[in-house]
Amino acid sequence: MVNLSSSRRVCKSELKDRELPRFIRDLLSAPPARGAGLNQWFFRAARVLHPYRDPEEIISVLRAATIGAHLQPGEIERAVENSAAVAWQPGRPSHSTSLPKWPPVNVRLVQSVIGSGSGLADLYEQSPLQFCDNKPHTEEVIDRLFPCDSLICCASSKVKFATRPRESLRGKLSKFQLIVPNPMISRTGRTLDGRLSEHSLANTGKRRFLVIEFDPAKWADLRPVERAEHGSEDRYYTAKRDEQAAILLYLAQQAPLALAVNSGGKSIHGWFFCEGCDESLLRQFMATAIALGADRTGWTRSQFVRMPDGTRDNGARQAVIFFHPEVVI
Repeated sequence: MVNLSSSRRVCKSELKDRELPRFIRDLLSAPPARGAGLNQWFFRAARVLHPYRDPEEIISVLRAATIGAHLQPGEIERAVENSAAVAWQPGRPSHSTSLPKWPPVNVRLVQSVIGSGSGLADLYEQSPLQFCDNKPHTEEVIDRLFPCDSLICCASSKVKFATRPRESLRGKLSKFQLIVPNPMISRTGRTLDGRLSEHSLANTGKRRFLVIEFDPAKWADLRPVERAEHGSEDRYYTAKRDEQAAILLYLAQQAPLALAVNSGGKSIHGWFFCEGCDESLLRQFMATAIALGADRTGWTRSQFVRMPDGTRDNGARQAVIFFHPEVVI
């Protein structure tokens, strides 16, 4: 007789060291608000986590993913316990694990928005606060974006990072190229694959900013006819930055745009202040941005973005294009 429980433990042992599948990471990054299906979400998330984590670890992961939500006593524990009997089995088809998909790019809407004629120069001209010198203003910008007692996570690369009190980093921020746009709640937390790290979803606090960024096609990947249309690589990326600026100005009519940063490469990052906003409304806003060509990875609370007026790894300055600190309250 085969002991299914023992067999399942062996499978879990084999799976435990693996990184969580992408659909689970996406699920954990987008919990619904209370009243919009949060309790069902706990059951659904716990169900697909069972093959990869022990019950105590699942509880910790779900708590980390819903920081700031009003939870009912014992609801996560009940979801973990009740879902065990119908735990997902990797390799077997299941329709219940699929997330509502982000929308595809709406080409007609994109053309309508970029057809307004707005561009990077317009975004700069509409900035309530402008920096006219060539000095980095990273310290001033971060002081206006984050409370003075914040823990912030900064990085010189995606694998070299640290979470520190804001004051301990004073005078050093312009040397970094990346930052998590939300305050951290602790120096370390568990990553989704179980490692202790200073950069994880578990030690990232509630959303303060939702950063909309873009990842245009690489010049080398364009068809010959598209290259001919732009003439050169520089002109192509200049046109793309103008389009992105027009989209950010369009989105700024729907949410408070606090900051826009030139990545020092091919894109503009828009920081929208969203602290205290309902998560379901934010998801609708993000869906609009994605339909306009935004990168969906910006939805993850712990996602690194470009440090305002920081220094890219190639030495390029990540200049502030737009700054409206008054919307940050």
